[in-house]
Amino acid sequence: MTDAAAGATTSSDPIVGVLALQGGVIEHERVLDELGVAHRKVRLPEHLDGLSAIILPGGESTTMSKLMRFNGLLEPLSDALRGGLPAFGTCAGMILLASTVLDTRDDAVQLGALDATVRRNAFGRQVDSFETDLAFAGIDGPVPATFIRAPWVESVGDGVEVLATVPEGPAAGAIVAVRDGDVMATSFHPEVDGDVRVHRLFLRECAGLDVG
Repeated sequence: MTDAAAGATTSSDPIVGVLALQGGVIEHERVLDELGVAHRKVRLPEHLDGLSAIILPGGESTTMSKLMRFNGLLEPLSDALRGGLPAFGTCAGMILLASTVLDTRDDAVQLGALDATVRRNAFGRQVDSFETDLAFAGIDGPVPATFIRAPWVESVGDGVEVLATVPEGPAAGAIVAVRDGDVMATSFHPEVDGDVRVHRLFLRECAGLDVG
């Protein structure tokens, strides 16, 4: 485990934060370990200090919203994102990063770092979860994608790049991966499929890190 909180890095090493309030934290940490990237769990405002990028994992977006407020993390994280901190959100992380969210609670957080309208639970209930292969801009070959009560992107702002869409079936054409400058988000969970290429793309192209 390459966790900066454990003292395994020096102050000059790049550190990627993983929002660790709820959800699939350990899966993202395993991918970062495989890529040889130091990481730190982010639960409190001080955990944002010195980060090179942050990952917002899947989970329950409304629960994560409440915990961000409870821990005093909402405003510091919002400020960091406005200041240019690169961010990668998967599933619930996409919902949190979006500027507009449909079918969510009134008290849910929208960090506004991603100029897109996202529909929460667009693919339906847990029983409607599914797997497929995607063509993904910037990655050679099909990318395995696991969707679990996933959102999709209804629309994007000017300058937002669509990276992947659902290839077939009832949701064919639905936008499921986007990039807005140094912010990237996917509807699906690349951290659970044993394929590090989506994370590598984010770390190289958005965060500017030299990863293998």
